[in-house]
Amino acid sequence: MIRYSNFELLHYNTFKLKSTAQEFIVIEHRDEIPELIKSGFFTRNFFILSGGSNVIFNGDFKGAVFHPIFGGINVEQKEDGFVEVTVGCGLIWDDFVAWTVVNNYGGLENLSLIPGFCGSAPVQNIGAFGVEIQQRTIKVEGYDLRTGKRNLFKNSDCNFGYRNSIFKENLKNQFFITDVTFRLTTKNHAYNLSYGDLEKKLEDKITNLSTIRQAVIDIRRNKLPDPQVKGNAGSFFKNPYIDFAQAEKLQKEYPEIPIYPVDELRKKVAAGWLIEKCGYKGFQHGNAGVHDRQALVLVNHGQATAQELIELSDMIQKAVSEKFSIEIEKEVNVVG
Repeated sequence: MIRYSNFELLHYNTFKLKSTAQEFIVIEHRDEIPELIKSGFFTRNFFILSGGSNVIFNGDFKGAVFHPIFGGINVEQKEDGFVEVTVGCGLIWDDFVAWTVVNNYGGLENLSLIPGFCGSAPVQNIGAFGVEIQQRTIKVEGYDLRTGKRNLFKNSDCNFGYRNSIFKENLKNQFFITDVTFRLTTKNHAYNLSYGDLEKKLEDKITNLSTIRQAVIDIRRNKLPDPQVKGNAGSFFKNPYIDFAQAEKLQKEYPEIPIYPVDELRKKVAAGWLIEKCGYKGFQHGNAGVHDRQALVLVNHGQATAQELIELSDMIQKAVSEKFSIEIEKEVNVVG
């Protein structure tokens, strides 16, 4: 465990926003967490910071920021055609995805190049190109911050939803995820190529885990800005769900609108398309802006403030609501 006072968070959030944490605690091993619980650290104002890829620090943080860095990959169990793999929360997500592909373990390749750590993946129920974490997760383990006891949540206990889970709702600030276990395929992989430009990208190529991963990486790099070059948090808004009647009405007026089935009652609309139709693609508000190739992404043009990003997101939400009668929700967490 390493402790710092008045710690600058500029390089610990992908928006590259200036913010100072009153206390910054690097957790090097999962066994340090019970000690911190006993010492009362989690009874004060705190925030658990993983890769910083889904957060806006709105001003300085008056409290303790915990940053777990312990990783590790353990193959727990193998059976015919499947493998169970457990990863530590501080492992970089895309490093883990790359490892699964190298080892011919299928199921996560569509989630390549998503920023962040493995521990935050189930919190957000991260997803891309038709795949979500909930489809591959077996269990989530960690510590109850109220009792200090180590608990295990099976998939059915996690209340996974679209970019949501029990860890983001009922157990927010009450549970510290340390490990996540995934069930992956070792043969007869079921490739998911039905979403976005993925199938088109692979038209003239042999389809395997490696080519899918590379295609996803190419698509993301083409459409999304690199956080190391231009501060951003990836998708800023969730794609909204609408009912069939509203979907039918929109499709009559806008035949090109990207709408995808969700279940027997709802469909999902591409929020980026809605934002672009409202004229915000490439728009700039102070030093905050909307990316010129993907309207779902807000960017820091260099010296943006949290307030500028929040104001811009509010403007976009209002415009979409007024034009389409659809409410789009922020995916990024505002802290402070």
